[in-house]
Amino acid sequence: MRIGFVGAGRMGWPMAVRLRDAGHEVCVLARTDEAAAKAKAAGFHSANFIAGVVIESEMAIVCVFTDAQVREVCLGGGGIVDSLAPGGIIVTHTTGSPTTVDEIAARAVEGGLAVLDAPVSGGPPQIEAGAITLFVGGEAAVFERAAPVLGCYGSPVLHVGGLGDGQRVKLINNSLFAANIGLVAEAVGLGQSLGLDGPTLLQALTYGSGTSRAGAMIAGLGSVEQFATSVGEFVAKDVKVARGVAADIGADLGVIGAVLTSDLVQQRLLGEAAG
Repeated sequence: MRIGFVGAGRMGWPMAVRLRDAGHEVCVLARTDEAAAKAKAAGFHSANFIAGVVIESEMAIVCVFTDAQVREVCLGGGGIVDSLAPGGIIVTHTTGSPTTVDEIAARAVEGGLAVLDAPVSGGPPQIEAGAITLFVGGEAAVFERAAPVLGCYGSPVLHVGGLGDGQRVKLINNSLFAANIGLVAEAVGLGQSLGLDGPTLLQALTYGSGTSRAGAMIAGLGSVEQFATSVGEFVAKDVKVARGVAADIGADLGVIGAVLTSDLVQQRLLGEAAG
């Protein structure tokens, strides 16, 4: 399949590599001569503007950082919605608001395009291994068409419902993940008040019934602070979006929300002032 890829960075590059290795023809956005040379050396086509990336593609994959960037590359003049040929599929991997996906779909349908939201859970090592989790929202028939492509780097590739439901699942996942980090941080603080060594406690807890994926990841890095340095920027973005979506629809985050607005989580993980 001919695939246009926008956002071949930290997360997107290994996705594009696995697509190439699976035999797909991949064109990436490369706005500089250096980026174009890197793409050529890796066996990709490239273009320095959005339309050039997707104009001959059957699928456009977007893996940028923010909602605003998704809107820009998809809905801006000469963007993906304007340039992808009828019958094409737009797949967005960026974690963001379901309303962004709805806006893209409303425009895309006018041009005979289909849209899937497919936020990911995991990082570059999981992508390189073909084992990153994808939460995919959209029509079942569109999902079936796209699944073999997404399966080049995703496993499992989960169809979780209609358009926007991928984002909803991911936002709940990341809110729960951030809350788990906050609970682990509280547990470490309790342990230290009882005279326990933090790293030793973290390692011991990975073998107990109180373990979690967040706890195991923190234990691997040795402290909550080191973990926050590693992933805090990404978690903070997703938590902010989750709060915004919940506020827009009048949903109560409940106990999860209480943990996320605690001093400990906001200051040590999200880098915000509580309140």
